[in-house]
Amino acid sequence: MAGMALARAWKQMSWFYYQYLLVTALYMLEPWERTVFNSMLVSIVGMALYTGYVFMPQHIMAILHYFEIV
Repeated sequence: MAGMALARAWKQMSWFYYQYLLVTALYMLEPWERTVFNSMLVSIVGMALYTGYVFMPQHIMAILHYFEIV
């Protein structure tokens, strides 16, 4: 039963990846170009998430103090 669930999850992830390739037109690139693009995308998203995690609490507190909510 677990094997079937794993196979189904793998098939679903493969479908999502295929959709990602089609929507972003990455299917036209060579494998090394696709790897470079995906690496840059993951790096940029990771840096944006990290920056939001580090700096957003400070900005939210500044806004709350400005409007005298806190």
